[in-house]
Amino acid sequence: MTERAPQGVDPHIPNAARMYDFFLGGKDNFQADRELAEMVLSVMPEVRDGTRENRALIGRVVKYLCDQGITQFLDLGSGLPAQENVHEVAHRYAPEARVVYVDNDPVVATHGRALLADPNRVAMVLGDARRPEEILATPEVRGLLDFDRPVAVLMMFVLHFVPDEDDPHGFLAAYRDALAPGSYLAISHVGNDVATERAAKISEFYRNANMPFTPRPGKEIATFFGDFELIPPGLATGLGPAMWPFNDPDNPIFVDEEMARMGYAGIGRKP
Repeated sequence: MTERAPQGVDPHIPNAARMYDFFLGGKDNFQADRELAEMVLSVMPEVRDGTRENRALIGRVVKYLCDQGITQFLDLGSGLPAQENVHEVAHRYAPEARVVYVDNDPVVATHGRALLADPNRVAMVLGDARRPEEILATPEVRGLLDFDRPVAVLMMFVLHFVPDEDDPHGFLAAYRDALAPGSYLAISHVGNDVATERAAKISEFYRNANMPFTPRPGKEIATFFGDFELIPPGLATGLGPAMWPFNDPDNPIFVDEEMARMGYAGIGRKP
């Protein structure tokens, strides 16, 4: 049976956002996504738990930022809508919060726009986060976010899908430069300091599917924050109860210890 896809989407090419949806137990994915996801799970079956923990981490990060008075969020590489989306968490703690999601997958944009019923507070942009000048100039971003005031930029579980040749340091610097003092940058990223062989095998799977997967050592991940001040405890590892910024003792998610040390996360503040 041929799978139907929106115009401009090739269902035979795996996509990281749709694989993420599959790991979360969603249905917005195609056979090619599932096949590559199953290959990843064959090497690291704990990925499903880690993906769920990343969703929980996003919620904790957004709550922390709201507690700091942040009411503007730019979620880059947002992926398919799932439970506890950024705007849902933000509006729980700051009803006036404004959120702009950005993703380069038309499937993500279609589902995102269908989900978002409040254009005065939430928007979905189909665009490439690697082109900050274009993203920052979109009507949705300019219409909802005031860059004269603090904005939180989220890059959660995204940068390890950006290869070095796409200059992630360069385009992240452009976003940092566009932010007002008191703004924040939150990043989660897969590292390769441990489980080196498993990380390399997963990278090979992605490469054979013509998709980049670039886990990096913690010291390099830390440089993505530039001159932003890392909030203590800094760039932390531990997908599970030790994960930054806070463990939720009521809803702990325990994953394989080795995989836990592969997950990095941190929040930086612009001085």
